[in-house]
Amino acid sequence: MDTKIIQAAEKYRDDMTKFLRDMVAIPSESCQEKDVILRIKQEMEKVGFDEVRIDKMGNILGRIGHGKHVIAMDAHIDTVGIADPKLWSCDPYKGKLENGIIYGRGASDQEGGMASMVYAGKIIKDLGLEGDYTLWVTGTVQEEDCDGLCWDVIMKEKVLDPAPEIVVITEPTNLNIYRGHRGRMEICVRTHGVSCHGSAPERGKNAVYMMAKIANEIEQLNERLHVDPFLGKGTITISYIDCKTPSLCAVPDEAYIHLDRRLTAGETEEIAVNEVKDAVKRAGFEVGKDADVEVLTYTTPSYTGYVPNFKKYYPTWVLEEDHPGCVAAVEAYKDTVGPTPKVDKWTFSTNGIATMGLHKIPTIGFGPANEVYAHTVEDQCPVDHLVKAAAFYAAFPAKYLEAINK
Repeated sequence: MDTKIIQAAEKYRDDMTKFLRDMVAIPSESCQEKDVILRIKQEMEKVGFDEVRIDKMGNILGRIGHGKHVIAMDAHIDTVGIADPKLWSCDPYKGKLENGIIYGRGASDQEGGMASMVYAGKIIKDLGLEGDYTLWVTGTVQEEDCDGLCWDVIMKEKVLDPAPEIVVITEPTNLNIYRGHRGRMEICVRTHGVSCHGSAPERGKNAVYMMAKIANEIEQLNERLHVDPFLGKGTITISYIDCKTPSLCAVPDEAYIHLDRRLTAGETEEIAVNEVKDAVKRAGFEVGKDADVEVLTYTTPSYTGYVPNFKKYYPTWVLEEDHPGCVAAVEAYKDTVGPTPKVDKWTFSTNGIATMGLHKIPTIGFGPANEVYAHTVEDQCPVDHLVKAAAFYAAFPAKYLEAINK
């Protein structure tokens, strides 16, 4: 174990605690992140980052060092909403600290990662751990609305030039090492019927009844999807349904379903779309005439006014266990957390769909907090996790250089 790094991380326990509590206390749902971005900027400048800037989309980027090998560590700092506040046992925007655990929206997903990364930068500075690397700590926006969009913008706009050669995603892993997850897609199906008066439904063609048949085929499709030994099974489910009708005494002439499709290894956008089209055909309808199938696009402006145009296809990704990034993560873990790391995968999706899925940058995951609390009214992060994660992040760059030079 590297006692110097561990002791340095412990030294900043109270600072990380205050910083995370401050971030939790700032509402920062997708597209409303400005105030929390400014709070992060303040902390990065306070601890001595070499450069701090905010890009046109509103992502914050802090730099440590200026070496040849570019390493990025990412935390999205937007959150989901709080739903019914009566279901919370504490104020979700107070950053309550009790028995060594910080509670509130964003504590686990995933502002805890940001608190640890910023103080990892401080530890690197304090202990003179800079090497032939440049470390970028990124606080990215709109991930909850459209995961990966922020990093797609960073790459396409060359916000980081040269681009990173390895990315660490700090989504919650319960201090385990994660090396991939299933991808996903958002697909819609619309049926086109013929409206008529509800007193004589036989005169029309009910779009809801058409959709009901398709919905049945979607349910059966889910049972046939591919299973990967590491990532698990692909899935598809209807997550929203709606219809259009001239009135409540008329036959609907359009129905709509939103499909949440999770893609395991080997499943592609083309495969997934064709499966849905086949479900429409199995229901007895013609694609393009009776029903349309479409992959949706995200165009919601960021808090800075940046307008994206991002197709909601989020590719699957897996980093090999013998990749230098994974090897470095295991060694950093052994030096700062414990002897035997668990190497696994996320259940949900992360910005890794862009870093590795779209842009082929090797990506590894390690974060404080347990993902089971993400998006729940028990959102929380142990302070001990902040300390251990900060030590891990401070150790990782040097371990990565060792791994690639072997």
